[in-house]
Amino acid sequence: VQLQASGGGLVQPGGSLRLSCEASGIFTIAAMGWYRQAPGKERNLVAGISTDGAIDYVDSVKGRFTISRGNAKNTVYLQMNSLKPEDTAVYYCYAQGMVRLYWGQGTQVTVSS
Repeated sequence: VQLQASGGGLVQPGGSLRLSCEASGIFTIAAMGWYRQAPGKERNLVAGISTDGAIDYVDSVKGRFTISRGNAKNTVYLQMNSLKPEDTAVYYCYAQGMVRLYWGQGTQVTVSS
């Protein structure tokens, strides 16, 4: 099982980034999405999308971030617009299988001028 995430980087406030995550080796995926963890803080859900298309966002990113899945349903994207310094964190992709949650490696997002 592998979740390969990419797309992080350094961006100025107000800028955009697009994160991607592709899962392999998971037979059935019920949902995919992203958590983030800032230094000294807990890992918290940013956005998630289920197989039937149900979407959930944390309030702080509503209207700025958009989550979507690829046609093959094993890929998830996070389009992040109007980025703020408080969005700075390591972003972790997840995939919910039938019996457990799988994690990808983190990708750093830094929003700074």
